[in-house]
Amino acid sequence: MSDTAARSGTEPAERDGRETAELSPKERFERRAAAWKAAGRVLWRPGYQLTLRERLDWLSEGAGAVADLDERVDMYGDGLVETLEERVAELLGTEAAVFFPTGTMAQQVALRCWAGRTGDPTVALHALSHPEVHERQAFSQVSGLRPVRLTGEPRMPTADEVRDFPEPFGALLLELPLRDAGFVLPTWEELTEVVEAARERDAVVHIDGARLWECTPHFGRSLAEIAGLADSVYVSFYKSLGGFGGAAVAGPRTLVDEAKTWRHRYGGMIIQQFPTVLSALIGLERELPRLPEYVAHARMVAGALREGFVEAGVPWARVFPEEPHTHQFQVWLPYEPEVLGDAALRHVEETKAGLFAQGWNRGGPGLSYTEVTVAGPGLEWSADDVRAAVRDFVGVLPGRTGA
Repeated sequence: MSDTAARSGTEPAERDGRETAELSPKERFERRAAAWKAAGRVLWRPGYQLTLRERLDWLSEGAGAVADLDERVDMYGDGLVETLEERVAELLGTEAAVFFPTGTMAQQVALRCWAGRTGDPTVALHALSHPEVHERQAFSQVSGLRPVRLTGEPRMPTADEVRDFPEPFGALLLELPLRDAGFVLPTWEELTEVVEAARERDAVVHIDGARLWECTPHFGRSLAEIAGLADSVYVSFYKSLGGFGGAAVAGPRTLVDEAKTWRHRYGGMIIQQFPTVLSALIGLERELPRLPEYVAHARMVAGALREGFVEAGVPWARVFPEEPHTHQFQVWLPYEPEVLGDAALRHVEETKAGLFAQGWNRGGPGLSYTEVTVAGPGLEWSADDVRAAVRDFVGVLPGRTGA
């Protein structure tokens, strides 16, 4: 039994007798979810790993605090949907906001509207931005937009890259934070300079703010100040806030009114959306005020992880950024993804302490990375707890003591 299991007084979780290499991707996901659910101590509990009953209980428990439950349900975007839209516009300091069922739809519509106004369908963005990496070329295949890449470096685009880009573009998309680069953010000065460079080119600025909610500690600015730099902003209600899904675009009222028309054309006028909208309002009520605390604690966790891997003698272990910009960051280790995935699963099953909730991605030959999120459950961890968990995790890696 590992040190962590001994300290917690728990026995290792019962495991599927097969090696993980024999499992299908679905079976591997379900086994990891089951192990994470059984863990007594984790840094984050993803909503998608919970049961239907648990999610419905969460909704029922919080709904009465954010809405009048005797109010008529929403119908085609009225009622409770409008309440959420008004709340988002208030938080972001914009004239109006419009709710969308998905972020992919929300950003396509916003940028399509801007393309019609500027007469230019070209959107300048980072090569690692979400629309380029995770949306199957939706901009070009569905919306007639033409994405061009400012840079592929694991950082935000610079003002010079925006200013000196060799072809015209009608809109600049800035993902804050840039998730696939390590949830990185520019400094406030760098951000304002990038926006000014776009203005010099007569381009509109759209913020992909799926995770904008947790950016305020890094910038030392309010949500309204950050959003005020841009012409429009997209935000998500399930990333960071724990909602069931959904998104919003905020900006000038004329843009929002046009976006509602395109929402209908894209199939986003769903007759009733109150479960998703209620979950978003609960997230804004409960999680939004706690995000600065999560960010501060993530910095402690990141430092303890780094120290733990150094103490364990793991070569080339990296935490990036060294001081996280938000409550999420990357961990890089010199092993293949399959090796680390198996070790992470074995670690949480045996110790019931979960460090790595996400899968591992190949970053190069013999090098992999994963994403770490620190949320409410992670606040219970001390630096000593993190370092002890790292020792246990390293102990189950191939070639290590106890493996």
